[in-house]
Amino acid sequence: MARKHPKHGPYEDLPSEEETPEAAVPCWLCSRPTGKTIVWHHPVPKSRGGRDVVPMHPICQQTLIANFTNSELQRHATDVEALLANPNVRKFVDWVAKKDPDFTATITKKQR
Repeated sequence: MARKHPKHGPYEDLPSEEETPEAAVPCWLCSRPTGKTIVWHHPVPKSRGGRDVVPMHPICQQTLIANFTNSELQRHATDVEALLANPNVRKFVDWVAKKDPDFTATITKKQR
């Protein structure tokens, strides 16, 4: 049986993408504005009881995973300065600062 009224309103009522610009969220690690792809990262790993999430670039998250174990990330928790004290992470953040927000590249394997 056909409905008398449509389930959804006409498409003209929907806001267009041009009318609602989204503010760029800064990356938790490098503080650059995020691009099209945002990764919601757990500063304290879920396996260690972490529930909070922060926005990051995929390349920044890969760098953290490559340089720290879950127990190290748990110790640093939400202290970005402690993570930036690591020479590999500091070198990466300085390098990526001049890149486009949607920049991606391969990251070296874990340094363990």
